[in-house]
Amino acid sequence: MMTDELTITSCVTLNNGVAMPWFGLGVFQSPPGPVTEQAVAWALEAGYRHVDTARVYKNEEDVGKALQASGLPRQEVFITTKLWNADHGYEQTKRAARRSLERLGLDYLDLYLIHWPVERLRRDSWKALEELHLEGLCRAIGVSNYTIRHLEELFTYAEVLPAVNQVEFSPFLYQKGLLAFCRTHDIVLEGYSPLTKGNRLNHPVLTAIAAECDRSPAQVLIRWCLQHQTVVIPKSQQRKHILANTQVFDFRLNEEQMARLDTLDEGLRTSWDPTDQP
Repeated sequence: MMTDELTITSCVTLNNGVAMPWFGLGVFQSPPGPVTEQAVAWALEAGYRHVDTARVYKNEEDVGKALQASGLPRQEVFITTKLWNADHGYEQTKRAARRSLERLGLDYLDLYLIHWPVERLRRDSWKALEELHLEGLCRAIGVSNYTIRHLEELFTYAEVLPAVNQVEFSPFLYQKGLLAFCRTHDIVLEGYSPLTKGNRLNHPVLTAIAAECDRSPAQVLIRWCLQHQTVVIPKSQQRKHILANTQVFDFRLNEEQMARLDTLDEGLRTSWDPTDQP
């Protein structure tokens, strides 16, 4: 459970006992090469201890290089990557995980996620994740873009329940039902695109609350996620934004401000919509 004394390195304890930082850096759409490597380096320098990548982002190698160059002990940084759609299936998943480890230059992943609930193949893929977890190659396993329906299906065959469900989450896509469902089943909800890819940073309610708090709209959005007890992974390639995104641990939105933000849900999806995925 989160407390008011949250810091940049504070962790939530997953359902298997693994500690996962509430706050991290996402590198979705961060170009492969020096741009991603530098962004991760800046983040680690600023105190981030959680980096989220994926095979399909094509920047796992750059995350690994930045981590190695940082000199930080491996156990101090939580690294997540994901199984891409084209890699689903039992044997394919195992190969994909090991290739991700090779690109990252790591011996183990802190969290390995199924990126998308691919029809007909996701059951076999989950079995592979369970075995990778048993082998110690993944400290925790989970899913991404799973709806309640996909999770309920997973529960029918999973021997290891997912520790995390990573989905798009912001006041403009306030997935209240999914959040409650995950909490009931001891699954941590992790929010990507908390800043709506900039699409709603000028919303009048958001800017008004930001002015009240003497913070930026982005900082208010990150804080809103944290106060809903979701792990949050804002992305940026710019040092000033990477640093600014950390300035969310010395203020708190009051109940009235949270309630106003909670009313902004409009079903805004800036990436993809899994609700119709069989």
